Amino acid sequence: MTKRRIIMMAGLAAAAALGFAPLAQAKTTMRLGHGLAKGHPVDVSLELFAKLVSERSKGEIEIKVFPAGQLGQQRELLEQLQAGALDFAHANASPLAAFEPAFGVFDTPFLFRDKAHFFKVVDGPIGREILEAGKAKSLLGLSYQDNGTRSFYAKKAIRTPDDLRGLKIRVQPGPITTRMVNLLGAAATPLAWGELYTALQSGVVDGAENNVTALTLAKHGEVMKFYSRNEHTRVPDVVLASGVTFGRLKPAEQELVRQAALDSSKAHNENWQKELDKAEGDAVKMGVTFVEADKPAFRKVVQPMYDDLKATPVVAALTEKIQALQ
Repeated sequence: MTKRRIIMMAGLAAAAALGFAPLAQAKTTMRLGHGLAKGHPVDVSLELFAKLVSERSKGEIEIKVFPAGQLGQQRELLEQLQAGALDFAHANASPLAAFEPAFGVFDTPFLFRDKAHFFKVVDGPIGREILEAGKAKSLLGLSYQDNGTRSFYAKKAIRTPDDLRGLKIRVQPGPITTRMVNLLGAAATPLAWGELYTALQSGVVDGAENNVTALTLAKHGEVMKFYSRNEHTRVPDVVLASGVTFGRLKPAEQELVRQAALDSSKAHNENWQKELDKAEGDAVKMGVTFVEADKPAFRKVVQPMYDDLKATPVVAALTEKIQALQ
C-alpha cells in the first residue's frame, strides 16, 4: 500500500470517529398505561408484552408499563390514546363501549353459552371485527384478555333480582351495564375503579359487580362479605394501541407488536383460571360467603335488553352473529 493510500485510509477512519459514520437507528420508546396494581396478573401479562416486543425487535422498540392509574383511569387512558398522547392502554370492554359501540356487545347479559363459546368468539373473525371497529377513532384493539365472569357482590346475600332492590351498585361507565343493573331494581352508579374500595367501605355504594379476584387483589372482600354466582356477563379486557402513534411504526414493526400482544394475552388467558381458583380460596379465608343465585330469574328480568339492542344496530348484529355461532 502506497504512502498516499495509507494517509487516505487514516483520514476516513478519523472522519468516522468524528461522527461522519452512518448513524445507528434510534430506539423507539413507547408508553402503556393501565389502572391495576403492580404485580396484578394483568400487570404481569402487560410486562410480558413489553418484554416480547423488546426481544423480538432486538431492543429497537421499548414499551414502558405504567400501572396503578399513574397515567390516569380507563376513560382518561382512552382519551389519551385518541389524542396520540399515549401509545398503548389496557381497558375493559365496558367503558370502551362509550367510545366504540361494538365493544358494548360484551355487556349483553347471558350472551355466551359457556367458556368455550366465549373463546370461539374472541379468538375468531367476530372477535377481530370488534377489535378493529375502533380503528377509525384511533382505538385499535390488539388482543383480548380473559376477565372471567362478572357477578354481584355486596354486604348481603343476593340470590334473586329482588335482593338487589334499592341497592346502589357500582358499574363501569357504559350504557348497557347501567341499563341491566337498573332493570334488576338497583341503582347503577358509575365509578372509577380506583375510587371503588373507599366507596364500598364508606357506603357510597352498597355493592359492585366483577369477577372474584376483585375480592382479593383489590381487597373488596374486606368490606363486602357476600359474592353471588349469577354470572351475568363475561366481559374481556382489551389491549389497545393508539392509531396515531401505532401508524408511525413500520408495517413489520406493527405486525411484531400485534403478535406480541396476542402471545402475551394467550399466556394470560391460560393462567387466569388458576388465578380465579386461588382468589376464591383466599376470599373464603377472608370471610366471604359464596351464594348460588337463581340464574333463570336474572335472565327473565333482563330479557327486555335484547329488544333494546335494536337501537344500536352494530350491537344487535354482533349479538345475532354470536348467538348463531356453534
